[in-house]
Amino acid sequence: MEARTLLQLLVWERGWTYSRFRRAYESAAREVAAAAGGSPSTATVEEQTFRRWTAGRVRGIPNQPAPEVLEYMFGQNVRALFSPPSEPPPGASHVLTINESDLAMTARDAASHAGDAASLSVPDMTLDQLDDDIVALARAYNRTSPFEVYRRAKELLGIAQAMLERTQVPRQRERGYLAAGQSAAVLSAICFDLGSLPAAVSLSRTAALYGQVVEHGPLQAYAHGALAFLAYWGGRPAEAVRLVRTAQQFGGLGDTAMTRLLVIEGRAHGHLGNLAEAERAIRNALSQSTGSRDQLHDDIGGEFGFPSDRVAMSNATTYLLLGDSGGAEEAAAQALRLLSAEPEEERPLLVETQAHVDLARARLLRGELDGVQAALEPAFNVPVEWRGAGTLERMAAVRTGLCHPDFHGAGEASTLGERIEEFTAAASAQRLGVVPPLAIDP
Repeated sequence: MEARTLLQLLVWERGWTYSRFRRAYESAAREVAAAAGGSPSTATVEEQTFRRWTAGRVRGIPNQPAPEVLEYMFGQNVRALFSPPSEPPPGASHVLTINESDLAMTARDAASHAGDAASLSVPDMTLDQLDDDIVALARAYNRTSPFEVYRRAKELLGIAQAMLERTQVPRQRERGYLAAGQSAAVLSAICFDLGSLPAAVSLSRTAALYGQVVEHGPLQAYAHGALAFLAYWGGRPAEAVRLVRTAQQFGGLGDTAMTRLLVIEGRAHGHLGNLAEAERAIRNALSQSTGSRDQLHDDIGGEFGFPSDRVAMSNATTYLLLGDSGGAEEAAAQALRLLSAEPEEERPLLVETQAHVDLARARLLRGELDGVQAALEPAFNVPVEWRGAGTLERMAAVRTGLCHPDFHGAGEASTLGERIEEFTAAASAQRLGVVPPLAIDP
């Protein structure tokens, strides 16, 4: 066996064990201190340090007094002692021996390394709690204050990221990345509702990347779907169609995931004015019935789900983009019927509010001012913190419609327009950003 350092070679030549080396080191340290006229030295060397020195696991040179002591002991420059030996000194010979001290130190090194590896993990119960908290937040999304959702989702993302830094266990890292991606997806949704489109886009991309790391098809599909509707909100409906098509190619998607993507695709085609493709997407969305499910959209559900009432509400918006007042009114009315069948405390307030406004818009297209006011009345009573970006955009569309020449001089249209402005002004004070008035949230 070749010596790794000159120091190791010289130790082998002398046949020194760690105990013998330590005694020689302590004696040399006292002699060096006495020669310098200093206080009696108490310098010593631990066994682990001795093993590192002789094995060449030292960067640079040790701190004082070690360099002076070692040079005194061996008559060699300290840098040479910690470097590989060039050639054996003339007449030098040594026999490598392995004693019990060497074996014990090897065992301790191995145990230490294994202990370090074992410490790079987190309790499974901690991950279980994180999963439970994300599920609870996703399911309570539509009944929790948007600012509270933001606070909790941000906290859960931080916890997931901290756990990823603490564990090297593959299955735990997979769970950590998935939890981080789900938290980022919820954060993206709430940032959109709060009016910050750039933050929503960034967080959806983050969720997509986390999903890519663990090759989780449903999470990647959800994130790409979110990016698609954010694209048409940003005035890029053609890009939205492309993103949806990408999302539809991920594996492991259930009926709910495909329905959601088809609804988003229909909306994008609506913005492009493509009646045939929009209607095709709507028909396909309503006919998803293979019975397949996935862990994100179905088992967790909540904000990740896409129930029939949300499908109907979103399709109503697509019909409005196409100028089909009849289709829009029918779909919006269906959404409200489905919602009314649920217990009041479980109804998603954002979806219900947007369905009321879409119903008003459909009636406005036919010039029915009485019907518009009746449809909007429940929306006017929504608390300020629940007036999300999708609701405000819909209200802005109603306000614009009321300015049509057909309603000029109508006192009812003027009064309703003023109420919408007051509704919007109160909500806008709490928005985090400005959303362009192009599209409507699915």
